[in-house]
Amino acid sequence: MQSTQLELFPYLETEESSRPPNFIPVYEPTLGRREEEYVLEAVRSGWISHAGAFVGRFEQEFADFCNVRHAISTCNGTVALHLALAALDIGPGDEVIVPALTFVASANAVTYTGATPVFADVDPVSWVIDPVDIERKLTPRTKAIMPVHLYGHPAPMHEINELARAHNLLAIEDAAEAHGAELSGQRAGTMSRIASFSFMANKIITTGEGGMVTTDDDGLNERCRHLRDHAMRPEKRYWHNEVGFNYRMTNLQAAVGVAQMQSIDRFIARKREIAALYDDYLADIRGLSLPVELPDCTNVYWMYSIVVGDEFPLTRDALIPILRERNIDSRPFFYPMDTLPPYLADAPCPISLDLSQRGLNLPSAPTLTNQQVAYICQTLRDLAQR
Repeated sequence: MQSTQLELFPYLETEESSRPPNFIPVYEPTLGRREEEYVLEAVRSGWISHAGAFVGRFEQEFADFCNVRHAISTCNGTVALHLALAALDIGPGDEVIVPALTFVASANAVTYTGATPVFADVDPVSWVIDPVDIERKLTPRTKAIMPVHLYGHPAPMHEINELARAHNLLAIEDAAEAHGAELSGQRAGTMSRIASFSFMANKIITTGEGGMVTTDDDGLNERCRHLRDHAMRPEKRYWHNEVGFNYRMTNLQAAVGVAQMQSIDRFIARKREIAALYDDYLADIRGLSLPVELPDCTNVYWMYSIVVGDEFPLTRDALIPILRERNIDSRPFFYPMDTLPPYLADAPCPISLDLSQRGLNLPSAPTLTNQQVAYICQTLRDLAQR
């Protein structure tokens, strides 16, 4: 006999709470009065570009959160990654190993430097880059390894750093999706010489757009700040000793960021609560594989993601429009980088390809209510019994 919502989810106590809800987006920012107050303060101060007081405050608070010495703000997460690569002097003739399963910005940032991204496959369980395949892809031109903490789960940085040391390579974390994720008690953004984050509207904290580079290296901090600010010498205004970039964050963005930092721990805690609810309610559905949290890891579940297997009565692509008809938004996994026209590669990454064809991101915002999670899960349970 088919279970009812109340049998599965006893906290649903009213008839109203079991009705189909309004449209549930896959993600939405959590903004409130404090964000509005700080932006208004920035506007009233007249300092709305990069020189306002909120910029330095946001950088310091984010550095403290990550437990690093330096955080360098940027106008978005992609340029944060490019800035980190440029500060390490990665350029033409170099190869950088990147996971095949990631957002295209990871590969694009490497390409901006003139270097070549080389794609390694991912682990089928954790979905993050596989150190075994990294080693297979090493060549004499390899200069760096750039793991991505995909969907909030940390990459295996212990193994990656060992590989980097053994082959005299650089390691750069792409932590765009992993604010607060941990490995062995160490937070994302602190497990390599330099790292980058994104603050796009769908990230754990947001500044609308925006990014951050983190490092404990004083020299890299100075180098990033120099390149970010048009490579202008601070002691000689309008003197530029090399080609730099205008990658600065505005004071308006930073004002939102400072407000968001006051809620980041609460956001992460709520996302982990939501993931636990999903885990409990979806665990026994045949044909659905759920996200993992490997030992010694803290997954912040930027996206709560599932993989739709052959035992489920619908394919991933058939499931998406049906969920949408029931007011549930979702997103497919990223296309593997080596299948995109700019990056077609001869060496296949079969695990990334398989996951990309079957993976699905469910609504994951901290604003989700328990009732909404219950409705999403009951919908999936009903569809599983077709």
